[in-house]
Amino acid sequence: MKNDHPLLQLRDISFSYTRESPSILEKIQFSINDGRVGIIGPNGCGKTTIFQIIMGLLPVETGEVLLQGKAMESEQDFRQLRQKLGFLFQHSDDQLFFPTVLEDVAFGPLNMGKAADEAKEISLQTLQHLGLQGFEERITHKLSGGEKKLVAMATILSMQPKLLLLDEPSNNLDSATRERLITILRDLDQAHLIISHDLDFLASTCSQLYTIENKKLIRCREKQVHSHEHIHPYGDQPHQHG
Repeated sequence: MKNDHPLLQLRDISFSYTRESPSILEKIQFSINDGRVGIIGPNGCGKTTIFQIIMGLLPVETGEVLLQGKAMESEQDFRQLRQKLGFLFQHSDDQLFFPTVLEDVAFGPLNMGKAADEAKEISLQTLQHLGLQGFEERITHKLSGGEKKLVAMATILSMQPKLLLLDEPSNNLDSATRERLITILRDLDQAHLIISHDLDFLASTCSQLYTIENKKLIRCREKQVHSHEHIHPYGDQPHQHG
């Protein structure tokens, strides 16, 4: 039977770190089923917090996270959600913890119950798709920053998620690796939700743009790309260049 609910929905999400502290998110409403969505906003406005709430890493003050119409109410619910959503951490070292690349990439499929041979085959195919063939026995902590980012990407893609959550994926990448990541994202079938300060990166990888203002998640009416190839969070509003 067809499920007509969005893949992921946030309904009336509010959050504060302590009961005494002011909320940083209030009545967040958002849904995504497919497509490519970017979120921008200043440091500390709650972008990463939204991702952590989606993944069940932070409890909400009020509101619900729904996966295909089902509210996530328990850790077991969120474990099922994490098998369908791939979360790329802002810092790759937080995501890579096995000695070799193949072990890191195979961990997800193994954790999802795949047999060892199948998990290995999925991992090899994923590495090849990302242009990382030959990296299987590379020592993870000896990789460059850009290589770690691509391997971290492989660890979530090997789980074949329906939606990718990418937290500042272009941070500290050299131009070649940044362009390679843009190409990878453009070629993927999965929907993705990207947090980034890199407006050009969002222009290259997303078709919708949101920002956080006054603790609300707001969709920008138009993502305006200029001839000098960058975008503004409020591209439909008058602005000046210095």
